[in-house]
Amino acid sequence: MAKKQVFGEEVLAARAAQRKMAKVILSKSSSKGKVAFQETTIDQDKVKDFIAKNKS
Repeated sequence: MAKKQVFGEEVLAARAAQRKMAKVILSKSSSKGKVAFQETTIDQDKVKDFIAKNKS
């Protein structure tokens, strides 16, 4: 049987303070038919706004 891991208040506070990041890859096509990819790492909470702003 596995032991339940016990965390101190400091460890729990540090985990809560960590930023959740997401990698977003957008594709953009040029007038010549070539496709370029843009890779960005942003906060997880701002992903939907970023995608909506950069939609073509």
